Amino acid sequence: MTTPRGADAPLAPLTRPRRLRSGDRVAVVAPSGPIPEDRLAAGLAILRGWGVEPVVAPHVLAAHPGLDYLAGTDEGRARDLQEAWCDPTVAAVLCARGGYGAQRMVELLDWAAIRAAGPKVFVGYSDVTALHEAFALRTGLATLHGPMVAAMTFLKDPATQEHLRATLFEPESVRTVTGSGTARTLVPGRARGVTFGGCVSLLAAGLGTPDARPTGRGGLLLLEDVGEEPYRLDRILTQLLRAGTLDGVTGVLLGSWEECGPYDELHALFADRLSGPGVPVVEEFGFGHCASTLTLPLGVRAVLDADARTLTLDAPALD
Repeated sequence: MTTPRGADAPLAPLTRPRRLRSGDRVAVVAPSGPIPEDRLAAGLAILRGWGVEPVVAPHVLAAHPGLDYLAGTDEGRARDLQEAWCDPTVAAVLCARGGYGAQRMVELLDWAAIRAAGPKVFVGYSDVTALHEAFALRTGLATLHGPMVAAMTFLKDPATQEHLRATLFEPESVRTVTGSGTARTLVPGRARGVTFGGCVSLLAAGLGTPDARPTGRGGLLLLEDVGEEPYRLDRILTQLLRAGTLDGVTGVLLGSWEECGPYDELHALFADRLSGPGVPVVEEFGFGHCASTLTLPLGVRAVLDADARTLTLDAPALD
C-alpha cells in the first residue's frame, strides 16, 4: 500500500520487503558524506560474517571535487543508489554513513524505475531520513531506521550489530522492541499507529518539498538528532507543529540527542512542545546517534506502550 497524501487521510502501512537469507547480495551505497576506507572495510567484514555478499557501489569512496563533505558528485551518488536498487540480484541496499547530501540527489533518482524494481531492504538513519521519506511517499515501501555500515556505533557495539542482524534475518524475534535502560515515560498511555520519522532536523528541512507530509495523522512519530542546541530543537519542533506535521499523531518515540545540550533542558523542551496533544510519549528510547542503537522499521503498524516503554509491531519488520 502507498501512503495517502490527502490532508485528511491517515498514514497507512507500507509494503514490507522480504527478510534476508544467507548468500544474499547486499549493496553498500554512500548517499551523503565521504567514507573512511578502513571503516568501510571493517563494516564489510561484519556483513560477510553474517553470510551475505556485500557489493560496494562505485562511488562509495569517491570525493566531491569541490565540496569535501560529499561522497562524490550528486549524479554519482544517485547513480549508485539507482543501479543498486534496480539490480535484480541485490536484496538490500545499506547506507555506509550519514552526514549531508541525500537531499541533493532525491530529484535525480528515477522513482518510477525504483517502484518497478519492487521492494528491497533499505537501511540508514541521520541524513538518510530524506530518503526514508522519499521511499515512503514516492514508492509506498517500508524501510529500516538503523545503523550504517561504516558508522562507529555499528563497528564497535555488538548489541547494535545483533539487533540489526536479527531484524534483517529473524524479524519475528524482534517484533517487540524494548527501550534502552535510560528510557522513561514522558506522557503515559498506549497508542497504535504507523511508524514514521527519523532525524528531526531533516524532517523540518523537507517541509515545502515534494516529500513533505501534509499531516502525521495516524502515525507513531520517531524523532532523534545530533549536535542541535535546545533552542534550535525548539525552533525545529515549533516549525513542524506550525506546518501540521504533528497533527493527528497518535504517539511519539524520542531517541538519542547526542551533543544537544544538558538533558534536563531537553526534557523541559520535549514536555513543553510534545505534551500538549496528550498522546503517549517515551524519551531516550535508544535509537539514532547513540552509543548503542536499535533498528526500527518505518511504515509499519505498531503499538507504543509508553508505560512499559515498548514498541510492538503488528507484523515482523520484514516479510
